[in-house]
Amino acid sequence: MLLRSTLAIAAALVLLVTGLYVWTRVSPRELRAEVEIDATPAQVWTVLADFPAYPEWNPFIISAVGEARVGAKLTNELSNDGGVMTFKPKVLTATPGEELRWIGRFGMPGIVDGEHYFLLQEIAGGRTRLVQGETFTGVLVPFVGGMLKVEDDFAEMNAALKARVEKMAG
Repeated sequence: MLLRSTLAIAAALVLLVTGLYVWTRVSPRELRAEVEIDATPAQVWTVLADFPAYPEWNPFIISAVGEARVGAKLTNELSNDGGVMTFKPKVLTATPGEELRWIGRFGMPGIVDGEHYFLLQEIAGGRTRLVQGETFTGVLVPFVGGMLKVEDDFAEMNAALKARVEKMAG
């Protein structure tokens, strides 16, 4: 009887975890902020991909070590709510003037996965629309939702990137 109860509890936990994972894959938590920059996508990319310069201007990702190259591992430090968090994402896409995308994970895959992206879209007048966003999936996402609210940080970084690019382009 004890074995049967233990197996039933284990099966229920597996179903719960699997259900949470599938649910966040179907309905991920998505964050997004965008800004228009008076510069070309190539000019924006130059600043965005210059990771060593992040401490000079970036209020959110205060340090980024690595290369904007597919497969590269980065070491990023985020400033959030007065603290600093380090994570080591893997670059998924690095297309100059178009897109930079990486995935960071909390622990093993499927716990909390964050796919962060920067899309550079050319708009009229040689300008760029920068879209910064992140898609969160994983079993703990429904429980840590409040900790993932970084839209204001995205907007602050976008504004700082805009100011730096426009100063350099001007």
